[in-house]
Amino acid sequence: MFDQLSASTITALLPEITYLVPYFGVIDFRIYLAAFGTFAILTGLFWVLRIVVLVRVKALAKKTQGLLDDTVVEAVEGIRAWVFTLVSAYAALQFFSMPETLDKIITGIFLFTLVWQAIKIATKFLNYSITHFLRKGEDSTGALDPNTVTASHMVTLIARIVFWSLGTLFVLSNLGIEITSLIAGLGVGGIAIAFALQGVLGDLFASFSLYFDKPFRIGDFIVIGNDSGVVEKIGIKSTRIRTLQGEELVVSNNELTSTRVQNFKKMQERRIVTNIGVTYETPQELVKQIPGIIEKIFAALDGGRLDRVHFTSFGDSALVFELVYHVESSDYADYLDIQQLFNFDLLAKFAESGIDFAYPTQTIYNKKID
Repeated sequence: MFDQLSASTITALLPEITYLVPYFGVIDFRIYLAAFGTFAILTGLFWVLRIVVLVRVKALAKKTQGLLDDTVVEAVEGIRAWVFTLVSAYAALQFFSMPETLDKIITGIFLFTLVWQAIKIATKFLNYSITHFLRKGEDSTGALDPNTVTASHMVTLIARIVFWSLGTLFVLSNLGIEITSLIAGLGVGGIAIAFALQGVLGDLFASFSLYFDKPFRIGDFIVIGNDSGVVEKIGIKSTRIRTLQGEELVVSNNELTSTRVQNFKKMQERRIVTNIGVTYETPQELVKQIPGIIEKIFAALDGGRLDRVHFTSFGDSALVFELVYHVESSDYADYLDIQQLFNFDLLAKFAESGIDFAYPTQTIYNKKID
């Protein structure tokens, strides 16, 4: 940092310029000349940086597809002109000896301004990272997801708090204030707060896990134990789910990260396993035709794909066939539509062939004993 030692060195290089000023005596104008020259040179360099160099770099950045160079240009362009002027003025003031209190005030203003501007630049790069790593859609299309937007705001808020905390400690340390005890006090206080807010902090970190891992998104239909519904909001402490009955279910984020969650929105197709029973009175020739009948039904059924069908067991009151098929859609309504079409067709085909569906029956035999 430019200090009074550097200022004295520069002043010593200049030729002696002293004049007798009425009421003030002999004054060495080298200090004023050096201070004015430093201010003018630094101000000129800063304006050259903004007007010439920055314009050329901006033109080159427009020719590239990446956004990192655009972010760098935006960060440099975002430095306020008065910040450059303040830096030049602070360097010029180092040529003069000032009272200790005034010197600390000026140094404090200078350091605070640098910290403020550095935080603004760091925030721009943080926003760049958030845009590329948090706000991208799960399918990499770049679509914004509401819960990741919330996460980005939370990350930005926490980062700002950290930046300002470190910046404040930097300013206090450079002003000669002892910050060791302050850091120790903050550490002890932080531990006490962490113990007092274990549950809240657990949910907070769990929310970050949900945001980054993305087991589900807003709008997904999920099942948690015996509860199910559509995710409406993922908050800092809890997630809100709208159940099929219409009520709002509030689940803590910590619970969601420690239990199994079924996400039906991520399902590409449905696999259905079901049983069909026919009566024992069905002729053997017709029983053998049942797999072929079912295969023909699925061959003409759009959106459904047969996996297998087998005569699996002899039930108490039925000959049992196990049927496995796939519905080529994740939508529950599509599944019900295809299941309904299959049931209608199966009823019609069995009726044409004279095959009867089985239902629970009991046959009682009476034997007369003499």
